[in-house]
Amino acid sequence: MTLLSLSSNLLYIAFFLYLIATILFAGSIKKSDQKSKKINLWSKLGITITIFGFFSQLGFFITRWLASGHAPVSNLFEFTTFFGMGLVGAFILFYFIYRLPLLGVFALPVAILLIAYASMFPTEIMPLIPSLQSHWLYIHVTTAALGQAILAISFITGLIYLVKHVDQTKPSHKTFWLEAIMFTLICTLSFAIVSTLFSSLDYEVTLNWVDKNGIDSEFSYTLPPLIGPNQGESISKDVMDPLVTSPVIINAKKLNSVAWSVIVGIFIYGFIRLITRKRVAAILNPLARKVSSDLVDEISYRSVLIGFPIFTLGALIFAMIWAQIAWTRFWGWDPKEVWALITWLFYAAFLHLRLSKNWHGEKSAWLAVIGFAIIMFNLIFVNLVIAGLHSYA
Repeated sequence: MTLLSLSSNLLYIAFFLYLIATILFAGSIKKSDQKSKKINLWSKLGITITIFGFFSQLGFFITRWLASGHAPVSNLFEFTTFFGMGLVGAFILFYFIYRLPLLGVFALPVAILLIAYASMFPTEIMPLIPSLQSHWLYIHVTTAALGQAILAISFITGLIYLVKHVDQTKPSHKTFWLEAIMFTLICTLSFAIVSTLFSSLDYEVTLNWVDKNGIDSEFSYTLPPLIGPNQGESISKDVMDPLVTSPVIINAKKLNSVAWSVIVGIFIYGFIRLITRKRVAAILNPLARKVSSDLVDEISYRSVLIGFPIFTLGALIFAMIWAQIAWTRFWGWDPKEVWALITWLFYAAFLHLRLSKNWHGEKSAWLAVIGFAIIMFNLIFVNLVIAGLHSYA
């Protein structure tokens, strides 16, 4: 077995172990008092399997590093899987501090979605382009991802708080936005489903298009082209032309993936609503009823206190040092740089409002959710749709 195939197998093992651990944590909810720090057998099994999954994913990271000769954080597949591993590591840390099984019910599915989402991107090991051949690749990207992973814990606990406290008996702007979050998570799952389906069918279509320099080029799609590139036309047999075309500055292929994710997400979400006759948040509400509101609020705050300085180092300070080395300038208003700054300013405002304006409880929970939405917008939309110097990701 080659190192690369061993690496892939370890990632699959981690994925399924996290899935099993989620079920065990969910089973522990009815068996324990969420306000107590006592760990029942279900929770012990859940955290044990989570740790095994974490070390399996760590093994994936190490073996892929050995196979490639560089830290596996150079593209979206590698970065997102590392992000997921950091999230699980942060969850394990907070679990042993606070002994809250419910945290696993919400945290591990997010990690599972990240791994599933990452697996839809090309997994081949490619040689690093010159700007990435630096030790700052390890320093900048890993610390930025780790900071975001710890900040994601604040989103998860904020979501738990909102699932418990937002009144689901009547429609309101709060129920709308909470349900929008659930819909977004379902769309992420939909991306994995639809990509896996068409990949199993070996679907591929080639389109002619005109790039930003006015040169005729070709583009390969692995999903049916709902959205095509500038002046795009199909040259494959028996394949429809794109329904609409996008501007040159937009990556049409990846925007097409987003469109498919939303369309399939609508069908899955609609099916869940049709079967249960409830909002998704209302379905999850029974899990959060017994949890201590003060406890999840404290975890949310503590995770931002820890994650914010790590994110500051990785996404801003180390990033600017590397930018100066690679591109001879500290700052260039690249889309990724702009959104890293927006993320930093948001969490700085979060801490300011928390400490000086006493924004606790529900207000703090909504801020934590918005903060993670900014992180995911940067990870998904900015990486996939907006062209920039970080497009190699």
